[in-house]
Amino acid sequence: MTQPATQSWLRQQERSNLAILRLMVWISLTLGRGIGRLVLYGIAIYYVLFSPKARHFSREYLHRSLDRWAEWSDGFRHVFSFASTIHDRIYLLNDRFDLFDIEVVGAEALQAALAKQPGALLIGAHFGSFEVLRSVGRGQAGLKVAMMMYEENARKINATLEAINPAATRDIIALGRVDSMLEARDKLDQGYLVGMLADRSLGDDPTVDCEFLGEMAPFPVGPWRMAAMLRRPVFFMAGIYLGGNRYRIHFEPLADFTDTQRGERDAAMRAAQQHYAERLSHFCRQAPYNWFNFYDFWQKK
Repeated sequence: MTQPATQSWLRQQERSNLAILRLMVWISLTLGRGIGRLVLYGIAIYYVLFSPKARHFSREYLHRSLDRWAEWSDGFRHVFSFASTIHDRIYLLNDRFDLFDIEVVGAEALQAALAKQPGALLIGAHFGSFEVLRSVGRGQAGLKVAMMMYEENARKINATLEAINPAATRDIIALGRVDSMLEARDKLDQGYLVGMLADRSLGDDPTVDCEFLGEMAPFPVGPWRMAAMLRRPVFFMAGIYLGGNRYRIHFEPLADFTDTQRGERDAAMRAAQQHYAERLSHFCRQAPYNWFNFYDFWQKK
C-alpha cells in the first residue's frame, strides 16, 4: 500500500473559462443541442492541438484500451466524447430526457437488492456520464440517487451548471467532511442509491495496486473502506456514451459488505477492488473513448 502526497489530477488547474461555459449554456439552451454540438467540434480540436500533455496521456491510455497505436483521430474522439457528456449535462440537469435515447441494463439485480434492504452503493469511475444516471433517477419514481464527490474539481463547470438549475447540487454529499459518512448512511437508510467514483485518489488517500488494462496501477482505498463501513451491497455503475444522443446505463453486482465481519474486511475490500479494476478494464475496452483519463494514471513519468 502506498501513500501518495497529492495526486497530480488534483493539482491540475481547471482549464475551462467561465465565460465560455456560460456562452455554451446560452447557445445550447437557446439554439438547441444540434447547434451546441457544432461548437463542441471546435473546442475538441483546440484541446487536441494545444494540450500536449493531456494528448500524450490520452494516447497512452488509448493504446492500452484499443490494443493498437492510437491515431490523432482517436485522440479527437476521446476529447469529443468527454466534451459531449459535459454538454449533455446542461439538458439532463433541466430534465430534458426527451432529447436522449437511454437504455438501462442490469436494473433487475439492483431492484432485487433494494427489495431486501434499503439503499445500495454504486461504485463507478470517471467513465461516461454519471449525470445521466442521477438525472434519470430524478425522473423515475422510486429511484433516488445521491453522489459522494470531490466538489473542488472542475468547480467552474459545477458553478455554471448550478446557475442553470439549482438541482445540480441536490443530493450531493461532499467528501472530506466530518459528517460525510453519517450523511451517506442516512441517505442509504432512506432508500437512496449512493454513488462514488473509485478510480482517482483524493488528496492523501492511500492506494493499492490493481491489475488494470494489462498492468498494475494505483487505485484509492478510501471508497472501499467506506463501502465496508456502510455495510451495503455494492454495484458497478457506468453511464456509457454511445454517440449522438444515446446512452447505456449498466449496473453489475460487485460486492456485498452487508454481513462482512470486521476481521474479514481487509480481504473483502481487496477482492472487491480488484474485481472493480477488472470490470473497469472490460468497459474501457468495450467503450474506450468513455474513460476520461488525461493524466499519468500509471504514474510512469
